Amino acid sequence: MALRNAVQLICYPNRIGNDLGDLYQVLDAHLSRAVGGVHILPLYPSNADGGFSPLTHKEVDPAYGSWDDVERISARFDLCLDLTLNHISDESVEFKDFLEHGHKSDYADLFVHVDKLGEISPDDLAKIHIRKEKEPFREVTFADGSTDRVWCTFTERQIDLNYDSELTYNLMEDYISFLTERGVKLFRLDAFGYTTKRLGTSCFLVEPDVYEICSWINGVAEKYGAETLPEVHDHPSYQYAISLHHMRPYGFALPPLLLYSLLDGDSRYLKQWLRMCPRNQITVLDTHDGICIPDVEGVLPQEKIQHLIDNVSARSADPIMRRSAANVHSVGAIYQLTCTYYDALKQNDDAYIAARAIQFFAPGIPQVYYVGLFGGTNDIELMEETGEARDINRHWFSVDDVETALSQKLVRRQIKLMEFRSTYPAFDGTFHLEYSNDSSVCIEWRKGEFWCQLFVDLLFKKSTIRYVDAKTRRVLTMRC
Repeated sequence: MALRNAVQLICYPNRIGNDLGDLYQVLDAHLSRAVGGVHILPLYPSNADGGFSPLTHKEVDPAYGSWDDVERISARFDLCLDLTLNHISDESVEFKDFLEHGHKSDYADLFVHVDKLGEISPDDLAKIHIRKEKEPFREVTFADGSTDRVWCTFTERQIDLNYDSELTYNLMEDYISFLTERGVKLFRLDAFGYTTKRLGTSCFLVEPDVYEICSWINGVAEKYGAETLPEVHDHPSYQYAISLHHMRPYGFALPPLLLYSLLDGDSRYLKQWLRMCPRNQITVLDTHDGICIPDVEGVLPQEKIQHLIDNVSARSADPIMRRSAANVHSVGAIYQLTCTYYDALKQNDDAYIAARAIQFFAPGIPQVYYVGLFGGTNDIELMEETGEARDINRHWFSVDDVETALSQKLVRRQIKLMEFRSTYPAFDGTFHLEYSNDSSVCIEWRKGEFWCQLFVDLLFKKSTIRYVDAKTRRVLTMRC
């Protein structure tokens, strides 16, 4: 069954209230018309990286609830869950068996054995795209005292999977089959770009290998009635390639592009992107990660990107940088800006609503991150407590916090927009970018007798929607 063309909520299993039960109550009581789908960030047992080091995809961490709680949500809303393609926890049954039995383990080929890849030269290391301040290898000691090295791109607890092994494909199909039985309709393919290990390359998004792996995963998902959403932050051309391979791409260029457009009152680059962006995309403004910069390279000129970085950095935590495996202390260009989207827009309510309105009228299915839904601001205290820069945008909302947030005018304005986007029939029709000057945006959707038009003045941050009312057939105006 196809995904509903409605707003999806991105949330953790335990940061809207305490658990999945609380999450369902909030969805049921306050968001049943605003939201058609829910992306629940990893709810599996995990030992690192905020849930992204899963021991398995076939269990729910008991602290969050049970599969019954998940299925209650999936019965009402399109459910998206993460499928972590690149790695598995070092506390998984499979890896612990490998440590116990070494290369005699039934799971030995599930992992990437570094020393079997051949000699790794300094030049090879220099090319490898890494995500931590050391080379992406870990030495392991087996029960008999012998040692080996395995590949681990992220933390030492996250052991990379070997996509030259049939075992890995069997494991992924097992997970997909199990999760679709629990109602999953969309799999976010986490860290898929790191699945390609080929010395002499970046070992990141190696073509055509990466599309062969993802296309196989997508085919299995389709067999079980689901779709896939590969997650990658890099040049926007990769999103077009994902779309051409019949998967849903992320519109990750939109968040920095909209920030630039609203902060500078300039719609030219935004409109260029709207004309050509993939029509089957999933759009976001904010996520559990930072506002990523590589996604807008080639869309915004470099001097505009630098201007945006300088502007937002004044209100954010230290940015996350790109690094080299050959020299882990070297840093390249900025990879992510760590900031809530509301703070990035200087806590200007009208600018924030304008950004949401443009997101909702852009082609694709929009997702709204829970912190953004509740108008959250930078959580400096949490970031300093954990030492994780991205925690600045990962606030914990109690049930009382949610009730307080829902009473705020900004949140009510946003939910009204979400309800319109999720229920108005013209969004199932055709997208049209209308004429506007270089400091405004005008977007229209048409389906039969229904149409709706958004006009945003980027200088004054004012957003207006005109539409044919579904009941009276009169043309009405809504101030956002």
